[in-house]
Amino acid sequence: MTRAVALRSDYSGNQLRKRAAKTRNASVSRRLLAIAAVYDGLSRAEAARMGGMDRQTLRDWVYRFNAEGPDGLHDRWGHGPEPKLSTAQRQELATLVGAGPDVERGALVRWRCSDLKDETAARSGVVYSTRSVSRILGELGFAHVSARPRHPRQDGETVEAYKKTSLPRWRPT
Repeated sequence: MTRAVALRSDYSGNQLRKRAAKTRNASVSRRLLAIAAVYDGLSRAEAARMGGMDRQTLRDWVYRFNAEGPDGLHDRWGHGPEPKLSTAQRQELATLVGAGPDVERGALVRWRCSDLKDETAARSGVVYSTRSVSRILGELGFAHVSARPRHPRQDGETVEAYKKTSLPRWRPT
């Protein structure tokens, strides 16, 4: 059978209960109360059950408490994985999307996520899914909705001549 982890001697159960009453974080309060129960002589299993956790989890929190004190009982959230594209590469992607595709170079009239996925892979060597490209574009401030594409040789005067002009249905009296 393994030996129980010893608690710090500079705190007492009453001090931890007072601190638990003052904290606004419910998780930290439960952890403090469970450790206070251990100080009062409850078994680790009973104290863990009282704190709403497993005995092994309480043991892990006791290690953090011994190393850092009551402030070590707060949750620590990671920042997630590093983005595949650097800030400069994201800025280059934003410039590319803002400028639109080069009509002279290819058959593209507007950017699609699949086209940008291929372009990103060709320029930076980073392969994304089309969904990830869509998410990155949203983070860069681009909307999903795009303007209707216009043929490069479209004549504006001809379009205006063929537009339907109807009389308004409502006439003021």
